[in-house]
Parts: sequence; C-alpha cells; structure tokens
Amino acid sequence: MTEPVSRLRSAIESILLVVDEPAPVEAIARALDAPEGDVRAELDAIGEELRARGSGAVLRGGEEGYRLYTSPDNAEAVEAFLVSGSRSRLSRAALETLAVVAYRQPATRAQVAAVRGVNVDGVMRTLNQRGLIRETEEPEGHARRYETTALFLEQLGISSLEELPDLAPLLPDVDLIDEEDE
Repeated sequence: MTEPVSRLRSAIESILLVVDEPAPVEAIARALDAPEGDVRAELDAIGEELRARGSGAVLRGGEEGYRLYTSPDNAEAVEAFLVSGSRSRLSRAALETLAVVAYRQPATRAQVAAVRGVNVDGVMRTLNQRGLIRETEEPEGHARRYETTALFLEQLGISSLEELPDLAPLLPDVDLIDEEDE
C-alpha cells in the first residue's frame, strides 16, 4: 500500500500544478509558512519519485525555481493529442476562458482564473496551441499576458474585437472585478 503524503508535500504538488513559470523555493515556503529546507527536501523527493516511477511529468528546478513539465519521452504523444484535438469542438471551459481573454485582454492566467474561479492552465495551453490566443510581448519579470488572435476573429466571423457584444448586460458585476484588480 502506498504511504500517504504529508500535508506540506500535497500543498507543494498543488502549487506546482498551477504555476505557469518556475516557482522559487522562497515563494513556496512563504506561501506555505514552511522552512525553506523542508520545502527543498520535499521538492527533491517529488522529483526523485517522478524519475523513479518513469512518470510522464518531470520536475525541473534551478535558481529561478521549480516547475512540472511533460516528459520529453512523451513529446510525440503530447503533440499527437494536441494536434488531434485541434479539429474538435471547444469545451465549455475553453469557451468561457476564451471569452474572458477576449473581453479582458491582455490578461494574465491569474486574472482569467480569478474570473472563472478555477485553474485555467491546461485550457490556456490548449487555446494557445490551437492558435486562438497568444502571449503578448512583456518586459522581463512581468507576468505573461494573453490576447486573442486573428484566427479567433476569423472563427467568430468578425473583423475586430469591437464587433463583440457588450459585456455589461451579460455580467452586470464585471466592473467590480476590474475595480478589485486595480
């Protein structure tokens, strides 16, 4: 039987699943109110466990921080999955995420997640792979921001974002979200 993981390790794993940039040990430790040494030990254990069992996930770490990535051994499978999915319909989650990006662009993943109330990393990756959104050019050290693409406009049959319907009648409290961000 598998041993249950510690609460600290569980929290670290959850953080690693939602970051879109490497997370520094110091930031993880601060967020979890845990000693940096304990966080480093758990990160080492997570990485070793993933390696030992030949996981499809790889934990990479360095001075900039730690992040989970897909295993290079599975690159073909991941690419085939993403390409095959590009001809299928978008899920409700993808459509909602795309709408948030369209109306709030340029938007960070955190902003989109705050509006949707759920983790959007996978959905954002899929929308990016399908060419419906793209990363904007941001100065070094700033969070990545996303905007819709010409393909998005083409798929909707519009020529500019100004042709999107007004959002206010659909979401009367949207201004409150904007005020909280400022």
